[in-house]
Amino acid sequence: MDGFRIPIGEVADVIVDWIRDNLKILLDIISNIVGFLVEGLADVLNFLPAPLMIVLFALIAWLFRSWQLAVGTAVTFTIIVGMDQWDHAMETLALVLIAALVTVAISVPLGIWAARNDRVSAFVKPVLDFMQTMPSMVYLIPVIVFFGVGFVPGVIATVIFSLPPGVRLTELGIRGVDSETVEAGHAFGAAPGQILRGIQLPLAMPTIMAGINQVIMLALSMAVIAGIGGANGLGKEVAAALSTINIPQGVEAGLGVVFIAIFLDRVTAALGDPSSQKSSLLGILARRRAAKSAAQADAAAQTVPA
Repeated sequence: MDGFRIPIGEVADVIVDWIRDNLKILLDIISNIVGFLVEGLADVLNFLPAPLMIVLFALIAWLFRSWQLAVGTAVTFTIIVGMDQWDHAMETLALVLIAALVTVAISVPLGIWAARNDRVSAFVKPVLDFMQTMPSMVYLIPVIVFFGVGFVPGVIATVIFSLPPGVRLTELGIRGVDSETVEAGHAFGAAPGQILRGIQLPLAMPTIMAGINQVIMLALSMAVIAGIGGANGLGKEVAAALSTINIPQGVEAGLGVVFIAIFLDRVTAALGDPSSQKSSLLGILARRRAAKSAAQADAAAQTVPA
């Protein structure tokens, strides 16, 4: 087999060069929009005082999950401040949130389309397999060529890497809705769009939220890779620690990533099944409203003359 070679890499290089040379205006528009969103959100998060942000994050944790998570969030985020990693943590959080929003905006509609069309599903699955198994570092090479270094290539690479679970779990959730329930909607004359909005999406929401949770976790796992691509944040700190074998810097930046991951994981997991979160503020208020409504119903029943 001496001399036998398929020049796939060279073909990819030609394609990347063609995109860079012929789609420069589109790439500049994407770069400006993504850069504005991430840098703007990072500036807002860093503008507000850290104690205020810690209180807000703790309230979010209590609102959707539990008071225990709220206490844990306050403690761990205070540790981030104590490690002098707060600004970097907020930059990483901004990158992850924007990348997750872009990914969800793409993956959920694509998953719905795949669930409703077998041909689309058959085409999408191998593409998702390719995206999910390709080493994440490889994505940085073309996006750095397209967008240079900074937040933008990190966001684009993160979107590509975290897209597959969002699409897969959205399709799984829609396909998993009981067919008899869907048929009942058809029997009552509901249009396909009404069935999607009123039956399939609500019933599939726990699975879809599990997909969104995975999207956020994968996006956060790409923080270090984004740091190698020049994006500011904890990932850049980890990359710098790796290049200089700086153990304290690496441990502190790594712990910052872990604390943010725990917070985002618990909150987004709670959004998938809010009724099961008995210790959340929303759950407490819902039970109080239910008890009040039951008491009013009992009182009304007792006042009805026999």
